[in-house]
Amino acid sequence: NKIVIEADEAIKGKIKTFSALVLDYGNPINWHYNPITKSETPTNIKWYKIPDFDPARGDIKVIWEASRFTHFLLFARAYIVSKDEKYYRAFSHQLDNWLKKNIYSYGANYKCGQESTLRMINALLTFSVFEYYQLTNITDLNNIKSLIESTYKKVLSNFFYAHKCIKNNHTLSEITGLILGAWCSEDEKRLAHAYNLMDEEIKKQFFADGGYAQYSFNYQRLALQLMELVLGLNSKTGFCLNNNSLELIEKSVLQMYQLQIENGDMPNYGSNDGALIFPLSSCDYRDFKSVLNTVYALLKGQRLYDCGKHDEELLWFGNTDIKEIPVKKLKHISDQFTDSGFYSFRKKELFLLVLLKNYKVRPGHNDQLHLDLWYKGVNIFCDAGSYSYASELGVELSSTTAHNTVKVKNKEQMNKHGPFLVYDWSEARVTEFNEHYFKGKMKSKNGYEHVREIILDACKILITDEVIGTNEYGIIFNTPCECVETNFGISLLYKGAVMCDMYIDGAFQIDEAYRSLYYLKKEKISRIRINGDSYKTKIELNLH
Repeated sequence: NKIVIEADEAIKGKIKTFSALVLDYGNPINWHYNPITKSETPTNIKWYKIPDFDPARGDIKVIWEASRFTHFLLFARAYIVSKDEKYYRAFSHQLDNWLKKNIYSYGANYKCGQESTLRMINALLTFSVFEYYQLTNITDLNNIKSLIESTYKKVLSNFFYAHKCIKNNHTLSEITGLILGAWCSEDEKRLAHAYNLMDEEIKKQFFADGGYAQYSFNYQRLALQLMELVLGLNSKTGFCLNNNSLELIEKSVLQMYQLQIENGDMPNYGSNDGALIFPLSSCDYRDFKSVLNTVYALLKGQRLYDCGKHDEELLWFGNTDIKEIPVKKLKHISDQFTDSGFYSFRKKELFLLVLLKNYKVRPGHNDQLHLDLWYKGVNIFCDAGSYSYASELGVELSSTTAHNTVKVKNKEQMNKHGPFLVYDWSEARVTEFNEHYFKGKMKSKNGYEHVREIILDACKILITDEVIGTNEYGIIFNTPCECVETNFGISLLYKGAVMCDMYIDGAFQIDEAYRSLYYLKKEKISRIRINGDSYKTKIELNLH
């Protein structure tokens, strides 16, 4: 059993991080250790004196992963299926050890209010399971109370920064921490205030069409997982989100459903840090079904999919027998989400997503007019992902070159400082969209404009790119497929079968590149660069 095997490894300190990468933190676990760089952070200095970025230490998220306690959920699930009390003992011992090795406000694990909140939630969920089976004792209860107290104190003390400065998923996470902290403290006044804060933040962070302000499907899912917890708490706290919040959450679920592939995967759009904060099903990280299904069922009393392993997450947050929840049959259609900048085409086994956004908040990636092409379940032209926020490859994967769009020589669509600060935001305008046709323009503040026209006709796609302001540009296509040069251009093969022929009139080159589907994991792909010798270039794609 996969759950039992992974839980047994976590007992020994070998923990699955970022939903894919198993790292050895030692036994007993060293909560301040980076297994990749073999370095530690000090435990005797205040959290704010520890830098966010340190090349010698490496990505601080690696240290935080063990202390998120997502592996505690594995202990609970393994006990449920095996009834082996060693999983309870592992939970009890590791929680006790963590509290002894992490004195409040000292060390790297108190740097982030979001991390503190997620740690508290996962510990609470796991404790509730073992308490239900009458395994917990007074030490466990006192430890949980101590964790809640220190977490609530942390979030309260630094909430201004998350609320007024960061204004993203961290804000939603920390408000969730305020809700839990106030509820556990039986402070009804602060609890009501926390729910009001959540309603205000949902209105700010979710667009009118359901899109999410971080321009990332990974972070949109993270936000929805927080919402499923908040929705699941309604019957406990006696409070609920307002109707506007519920409507925006529903729109967000339905948007992701429309942009999803049949197997549950989605385009690797935007920043992707491997976060699946509540891994409560046996679905792969790339399968978004469990979250969308759970949130929709909590909102509407209906499931989005037929029975499957994705249903487990609904068991954790719902209180209705799954067999009694009907399935709502929704058809995937070509659609546009103009607030989010998504334009999607569907024809039988073809799915094409085009991005063109009028930014309302800070962008993440240089991905304007990127196209993401899926055919027969294969992501023929892909987004290259993120890899790590603290690496040179991570910088490259957020750049224009890592997306299927025009790249002007020595220029980015927008400029960037550090891993997160994008400035000189581009401007965008879609002039026409229907189920067969798209035309839109991106204007870069770096001195050029890009107009992309796409025509769909059965299994043929005609792409016309016009660049105004320079003739020194290339058109980039990133693909996991094998590239075979032909007399007409390139044939793209997947597992030996031809998926797509690219008819190219002009010079091109094929280089080795990387993509990252999971944080801190990379795989080789091919990057096709078609030289744009004139102001307008046409490419024809024929799908097999």
